[in-house]
Amino acid sequence: MVNWLSEIQRRRTFAIIAHPDAGKTTLTEKLLLFGGAIQIAGAVKSNKINRATTSDFMEIEKQRGISVSTSVMAFEYKGYKVNILDTPGHEDFAEDTYRTLTAVDSVILVIDCVKGVESQTRKLLEVCRMRNTPVIVFINKLDREGRDPFDLLDEIEKELKIKVFPMTWPIGIGKLFKGVYHLQEKRLNLFNNENKFVKADNYISITNIYSKELEENVGENFANKLREDVEIIQGVYDVFDKEEYLKGNLSPVFFGSAVNNFGIQELLDTFVEIAPSPKGRESNEKWIPADYPKFTGFVFKIHANLDPKHRDRIAFLRIVSGKFERNKNYYHVRQDKWLKFSNPTAFMAQQKSVIDEAYPGDVIGLYDSGNFKIGDTLTDGDKIHFKGIPAFSPEIFKYVVNKDPMKTKQLQKGLEQLTEEGVAQLFYKKTDNRKIVGTVGQLQFEVLQHRLAHEYSAKCDFDSLPIYKAVWLSSNDNKKLQEFLNDRAQYIAYDKSDRPVFLAESAWLLQMAQEKYPEIKFHTINEFE
Repeated sequence: MVNWLSEIQRRRTFAIIAHPDAGKTTLTEKLLLFGGAIQIAGAVKSNKINRATTSDFMEIEKQRGISVSTSVMAFEYKGYKVNILDTPGHEDFAEDTYRTLTAVDSVILVIDCVKGVESQTRKLLEVCRMRNTPVIVFINKLDREGRDPFDLLDEIEKELKIKVFPMTWPIGIGKLFKGVYHLQEKRLNLFNNENKFVKADNYISITNIYSKELEENVGENFANKLREDVEIIQGVYDVFDKEEYLKGNLSPVFFGSAVNNFGIQELLDTFVEIAPSPKGRESNEKWIPADYPKFTGFVFKIHANLDPKHRDRIAFLRIVSGKFERNKNYYHVRQDKWLKFSNPTAFMAQQKSVIDEAYPGDVIGLYDSGNFKIGDTLTDGDKIHFKGIPAFSPEIFKYVVNKDPMKTKQLQKGLEQLTEEGVAQLFYKKTDNRKIVGTVGQLQFEVLQHRLAHEYSAKCDFDSLPIYKAVWLSSNDNKKLQEFLNDRAQYIAYDKSDRPVFLAESAWLLQMAQEKYPEIKFHTINEFE
């Protein structure tokens, strides 16, 4: 019989986050390669080989060479069960990333050694800090002419307000990149860029960096530079404190080149050793620890048409506690009904396999006929609600224009399903019944248009709508709320749950409304239930 508690202890569930183009999806691919989950790695945006990366599975992702949807992948490594959630790097899809961060226990942050800390990196780290999520930093693209490693560490500490601790150290950079020295394990890993698509390692144990062996491998100048750097590191950084890392106060740093498979082994070996096993989650009723014996879990993502051949809809469920079993009845708290799942799945990007059981930390896919919404809780019977996964006020608003009236039903279904995934938010106006789509960025409209056409055979255009902000409304004074809705009728829309939303055309108009109606609360985040 499987020991339930040991299954929890051996799990590592994490997300890889980064600014666009830092190499995040490539790193995901290489972790799968080193973990033995795949035999050969794809290459993002490579024209030389006709192969897309494992985690980028939607057609538009393959065309654009970017990740626009969170992928879930799992593999076994050295007795650990590793669950990777590869998130979209593009800032237009930040909300999908924020939701994913509620479902993981730690993160690996990828930073481009040429560009350093970028705007999206800051935003992502702020979300991590809200939950004290432990962070490991991987500084990527050492085979390019990048910045001084000490400058990068200083910038990370200053910009991201997190203490760092170098675990490996680069020798040279760009064309002169020789490899990295593992400061903890006292070994040299020499760089070899001859084969980017298979696993490669080239370790030499050098316990004494003052030995002649170092010169023999990297040359006198590089050997002397490494010795100077190590002396500085030892003077500046104390010993590595795992507890501080687990509290989210200290980030171990690794250097490497994901596209060349370099520095990945050190990262993966250290990650499984120090990263946290699954943690519990706060519900509205009480804290649910991972070793709580009853089953609990929450839906953090919904994806329609994961398999283009079948019109399926899958809810991604993070298991918080207990044990999930196939064909067992589970309680859907919001709907107050029991559901049974005959084919729950584990993921390898779009490759799915039916599972019989799953444990805390695992992310499973549940085929869904429309029962689930993002944030839903599933239990053994307990009436608990895990704390909400927020919906943020969109930045860009556009009217939906149906280009084919014969496909009105398909367009309606597509808009409803895709907005339930979190691709965008859908509102409608009661005054003229027009539908409005709100997104964080322009690229989401392209994705929406592409997927509506290819997955639902529905064609649409979007007309701009000059809105400053959409704010949800609530009030203890129903009479005042109704007065406001009547007074501002042409600026009122409703979300999918039929909640009123004020579409303010400017910051000044929003301020005027707040001053005129102090009894009404104006919410920029929809989690005030």
